[in-house]
Amino acid sequence: MQEKTSAGPLVGIKVLELGTLIAGPFCARMLAEFGADVIKIESPDGGDPIRTWRVLKDGTSLWWSVQARNKKSLTLNLKTPEGRAIAHQLALEADIIIENYRPGVLEKWDLGYAQLKKEKPSLIMVRLSGFGQTGPMKDLPGFGAIGESMGGLRYVSGFADRPPVRVGVSIGDSVAALHGVIGAMMALRHRDVTGGREHGEGQMVDVALYESVFNLMESLVPEYDQAGVVRERTGGSLPGIVPSNTYTTGDGENIVIAGNGDAIFKRLMLAMGRIDMAGDPQLARNDGRVARTQEIDDAIGAWCATHTIDSALAVLKAADVPSGKIYSVRDMLSDPQFLAREMFEQHHFADGTPVKLPAISPKLSATPGKTQWLGPTLGQHNDEVLASLGYDAAAIAQLKADGVV
Repeated sequence: MQEKTSAGPLVGIKVLELGTLIAGPFCARMLAEFGADVIKIESPDGGDPIRTWRVLKDGTSLWWSVQARNKKSLTLNLKTPEGRAIAHQLALEADIIIENYRPGVLEKWDLGYAQLKKEKPSLIMVRLSGFGQTGPMKDLPGFGAIGESMGGLRYVSGFADRPPVRVGVSIGDSVAALHGVIGAMMALRHRDVTGGREHGEGQMVDVALYESVFNLMESLVPEYDQAGVVRERTGGSLPGIVPSNTYTTGDGENIVIAGNGDAIFKRLMLAMGRIDMAGDPQLARNDGRVARTQEIDDAIGAWCATHTIDSALAVLKAADVPSGKIYSVRDMLSDPQFLAREMFEQHHFADGTPVKLPAISPKLSATPGKTQWLGPTLGQHNDEVLASLGYDAAAIAQLKADGVV
């Protein structure tokens, strides 16, 4: 294995982040975690709203410490000509721009992709929006919840006799952010093989939240197109793959058991003492088991009810049956696998208070990501960034006095 280096694989890549909340900032966060120099432009009037979302410490969101780690915060009033001029200068210095405004907003500020490309053909712009840059819905506000609904995820989430439910995190925004990262890396590769920063070909990466969710929907389309099948909600089970469900143990814990492989199913039944089901030829293949889903789930549920979570997992582990407890964050923080993989980082806030953060994923053997600093205070890097653009102390003071920064 190669020796790890301290510099991330994106060192030297300049990123300008325009936008707020989740999708765009999460996309930029991942680039920052792997070494990119990310400048986040925020409104002088409070900055990114996520600074005050959910659980706070001293008035700032704990989420912010993760979502904005390794980023530089520059306050700019983009409603002023001076603010837009600074943003324009930064845009032309950037390798990648990440933005998640509504389509058309950047164009009004002369910061749109087509406008900037004329001056810098190698520019890569990742645009994240609810519905993409084209189509009849492009101008509508699009939050992650709408993308999850339109993209198909909400429809199949929950139990058949109840309304659809949501996942407990902003999955639509996060999935879109990951698509943005993938698109940025592919565009960067194309730019570099066509001439690099000076002469390469840039492009726009158009990420729609609903399309990112839709991209996860497996065989949904061909099943409907060819067989007229509309996948419905099935609770904790995986439709058409049996058994794969969530069950409750005797001590009230929840356990996931995936015994859907033919050989695995037989081992599961033998471990449960159900020799009759293990030897039933109709249950030897998945298609036969699907027809008897309820019977199989009832048998597994009854067995789980006679075991504690620990005893059930021990039996299933011995039988080589994929299974696992459904973890809360409390479980994660003491779990040997999480700890062995170093999935938590210990840091300190400015006042010395210790705080754990999730470690950076994925793990690269030679150039892993690194948390260099927690989410910055609003405008923390104003002087540094403006000085790099040629502004002296007097000019910076004047921008502050004029409300530009």
